[in-house]
Amino acid sequence: MARVTVEDCIEQIPNRFELVLLAAHRARMISSGTQITVDRDNDKNPVVALREIGDRTISPEDLKEDLIHSLQKYVEVDEPESDIVPRIETASDEEGPVFDSISEEELLRGIESLSPPERRDD
Repeated sequence: MARVTVEDCIEQIPNRFELVLLAAHRARMISSGTQITVDRDNDKNPVVALREIGDRTISPEDLKEDLIHSLQKYVEVDEPESDIVPRIETASDEEGPVFDSISEEELLRGIESLSPPERRDD
């Protein structure tokens, strides 16, 4: 039976603290029923998790993303905002709202006719 050494795992995850976090998270996943990727060989879950990391059968990046996701208390989801505005009931609602319309040319002429405010030297 092959023994897991820290050197095998350190090649995959150089930070020992991160290695402990990821291996512990993987061991919890295994105990909750996740399929293992190496032979168990009568090993306990933490040893199986370290063997998976050392044998490169699981991706450390995927394991890290799964750990982060499991620790998040609030997951922000991009949902489209509802633009529904309540209507104000008026007497003319039977025929629908009435809008003033203006053409682009009329708008441009109106803007051009505006004069800038006069400067005051106070």
